[in-house]
Amino acid sequence: MLEKYGFNENNEQFICKMGEFHPDMLMTIWVKRFEKGETYEVISEENETAILILSGNADISWNGVTENMKRKNPFEKKPYCLHVCKGVKVSITANEESEILIQQTDNDKEFEPIFYKPEDCLYEHFGKGQWEGTGYRICSTMFDYDNAPYSNMVMGEVFNQPGRWSSYPPHHHPQPEVYYYKFDPQQGFGACFNGDNVFKSTDGASCYITDGFDHQQVTAPGYEMYYVWMIRHLDGDPWYKTTRFYAKEHEWLTKAD
Repeated sequence: MLEKYGFNENNEQFICKMGEFHPDMLMTIWVKRFEKGETYEVISEENETAILILSGNADISWNGVTENMKRKNPFEKKPYCLHVCKGVKVSITANEESEILIQQTDNDKEFEPIFYKPEDCLYEHFGKGQWEGTGYRICSTMFDYDNAPYSNMVMGEVFNQPGRWSSYPPHHHPQPEVYYYKFDPQQGFGACFNGDNVFKSTDGASCYITDGFDHQQVTAPGYEMYYVWMIRHLDGDPWYKTTRFYAKEHEWLTKAD
């Protein structure tokens, strides 16, 4: 399924919300647009929270610490992300118009806040030497089970190069996953394959992936597609980088030059 929701009167675009809509994602995710000088607070007594800047310039504060997040647009490979446990109050003040994504899920564990900077994020190039380069994409990971085993979430970014494929070869996993898309230029578009359904992906849309659904992506020539990918670990069954079950008829692609 792919949906595109508008922004409410508080300039919030809710993508999914635990127990309310798309509850099978087991996460609450929203995007907040800031006006210059606006301050916004985030705190949850039950949920861990990850806060990622998509664009703009903002100061983010927690536990007496303040850091700056600055990013021209999502396609600038300079992610800043704060990850905190339940009960930590975070305050965000925009120094200019900004757009920030917030991801939450329930987690009883307490852990020290971590502020991820661009140099902390792993960038990987996939598919460059395979399939005549048609699957070349750049992926980054803020945190997953490897570096944050105390978390119930995963967050990363994909930079889908124009005219090429990502999340490829076709694969699935039991853990729920959400994609949030941006395009450069903004009028760009692509195709989101989710099981046997195909949707037109556009700027500001989201894809909701559930157990057993292969979820490959492609973008139109001339348009770079960016998406934040967010996974919720299942209790007793966390997601790892190797948690990929390939469609049997396409598994040969993993070994193709």
